Amino acid sequence: MTDNTSMEMLHFEFEGAHARAAFAPILVGVVGSGNLEVLIEPAAHSRCQIDITTSARGFGPIWEAVARDFHSRHGLAGVAVSINDMGATPAVVSLRLDQAAASLPGTQDPQP
Repeated sequence: MTDNTSMEMLHFEFEGAHARAAFAPILVGVVGSGNLEVLIEPAAHSRCQIDITTSARGFGPIWEAVARDFHSRHGLAGVAVSINDMGATPAVVSLRLDQAAASLPGTQDPQP
């Protein structure tokens, strides 16, 4: 018998390109709303590390695509991103990631 009620945990890492000045952790979204929350924290490495805890099991390739898209647009270095998800759509995930990245010091809107 398989337990399908547990959370799935995913981990992605990307080479960083744009380090940010020191910053306090940034939290956007509320997981209790049935949505998700994103936390960006400074890290002691030069990579962009993304850890995801989600109730929607089996969507690893979609999460990877969303994480790669986020990193290709922002190229953050020296950050740890934690995502707690309760079934948000990829569009909402991207929105929350962009909101968190836009709150980083020295951030400008990505160029089209």
